[in-house]
Amino acid sequence: MLVRCLYASRPLEPLSGAFVNSILEQSRKNNPALGITGLLCVSEDLFIQVIEGGRDEVCDLFNAIVRDQRHQQVRLLIYEEIEVRQFGNWTMAQVNITKLNPAMLLKYFKRAELDPFASSGKATLALLSDLIATGAIIGHRD
Repeated sequence: MLVRCLYASRPLEPLSGAFVNSILEQSRKNNPALGITGLLCVSEDLFIQVIEGGRDEVCDLFNAIVRDQRHQQVRLLIYEEIEVRQFGNWTMAQVNITKLNPAMLLKYFKRAELDPFASSGKATLALLSDLIATGAIIGHRD
């Protein structure tokens, strides 16, 4: 059985490019053996991540994220059984935050700011899907 998990959290400290790259490198190394795919959206003070895969693997990974001392305010936005992966082309893609324009944000949020804590999980997931369609993904397809 496949599941999708979408969560948001805040980093305890401001994020550096090297730190984000280490997360992506570790994910791209470990996720294939676990059958995990997904997408990571990062700004200076925000993580949004979608992880897809088998139920046990996704739950174990999400629980590790919740326990990770680098995160605070971890909020589960969506957890659902799925028939097909939406983010199956990437062991872990990254969204280019600079591609977020106000019109796209206003399509899904009450203000032109990325705030998954104040919106529905469905709206956040729809925004991430739009970003894929507009080519805002950094990195290669797996």
